[in-house]
Amino acid sequence: MSVQPDHVPALPQPPAPTAAAQLLTRILSHRRAAQWGPAFGRDWVKALEDSRTTYILTPLHEVVRTWQMRLDTAPAVEAFTASGLDDEDGVDLDQALGAR
Repeated sequence: MSVQPDHVPALPQPPAPTAAAQLLTRILSHRRAAQWGPAFGRDWVKALEDSRTTYILTPLHEVVRTWQMRLDTAPAVEAFTASGLDDEDGVDLDQALGAR
């Protein structure tokens, strides 16, 4: 007899088809657009290549989710760094935001 989980965790909803374009607009209007625009582009190209080889859209969805979280948390991060508090110990993004 094999043990089966009594429930399967729900998968996150995939982003809307226009989510990447909307996200890029948000990134390019941010004050850090010069750094974040190319970084998003690199992440997107890598995810696109992964998706082409595997026929799975998950890498593209992960890029959109990750960058949405980065943009949503940017004001809090900027406020923290501007406050002058000690940040030498650092906090992992996954630890702060939880499972994606």
